[in-house]
Amino acid sequence: MAQAGVYGSRLGQPLQAKNAPSLIARTLRSAELAVTETRNDGPVPGLSGSLPSADAYLVSLKFRDYPDCECWERGRSVIKTNIHGGATYLYDLKRDPRYVIDKPFHSLFFYLPRSALDDIARQAGAPRIGELAYEPGIGHDDAVVRNLGASLLDALRRADETNQLFVDHMLHALTAHVAQAYGGLRPNAKPIRGGLAPWQLDRACDRLESDLAGKLSLRQIAAEFGLSVDHFSRAFRISTGLPPHRWLLRQRVKAAQQLMTVRDVPLSEVAKSAGFANQSHFTKVFSTIVGVSPGAWRRDMRGSSDSET
Repeated sequence: MAQAGVYGSRLGQPLQAKNAPSLIARTLRSAELAVTETRNDGPVPGLSGSLPSADAYLVSLKFRDYPDCECWERGRSVIKTNIHGGATYLYDLKRDPRYVIDKPFHSLFFYLPRSALDDIARQAGAPRIGELAYEPGIGHDDAVVRNLGASLLDALRRADETNQLFVDHMLHALTAHVAQAYGGLRPNAKPIRGGLAPWQLDRACDRLESDLAGKLSLRQIAAEFGLSVDHFSRAFRISTGLPPHRWLLRQRVKAAQQLMTVRDVPLSEVAKSAGFANQSHFTKVFSTIVGVSPGAWRRDMRGSSDSET
């Protein structure tokens, strides 16, 4: 039986975070990836609780400074150091990582099980990754983690507007980055130069369009072609110029435009039918891609039709 992942409340409770929202991805064959936000502006001083032991790592992006942080591993204090906002820190869940909570904190934690790193190495045609290179309490200036973290923090706060393809894409990218930056992964496979075959692209597009809400995972779609998520995502981008989650957003906009052209229905109904979470989400995405709001676009279309008539 697979062990439950260390994210959400299983991560938040030992860290005194009352709310610990998380997003989960299952892009790899045998692994569950997740990101969790933890925050407490008025903690009760004391040593954090033990996290569930697992053959896995936590990669944490800190959003605020935490001076004189006392870090523990395997039941003893190992270092007292200043934690810096914007830096990335690694934790090995086999070592029972804990720290003294005596100041406000705000962090993101990415849960990366060993099986995820193994799958990344297998897909790259590279040797199995050993232990990740890190020292307790030592931070890294990692721009990739910062950028991915910022995008996922926004997604956590707009969970109803976030499609599964986006979560899969971002967490898969983070896992591959960690494998290379801290695990020494050096792919042996030749880089992918070509896109999907025409029949593969047609079928992939049909599958994505059949689920405008974006509930299908990248793993499900890639598996239909016998491809890894990494291979499929890169080939799809070569063929279309966009990663799957961005391509899907454009298809939603096209579906909405068609609905607004042929049927005089409320924008809230258009948003729902085109796979958006709500009218606000629809307006935001439509305005970004098209350059005007849905209401303005529909008025322009009506004006054009009246002129032609």
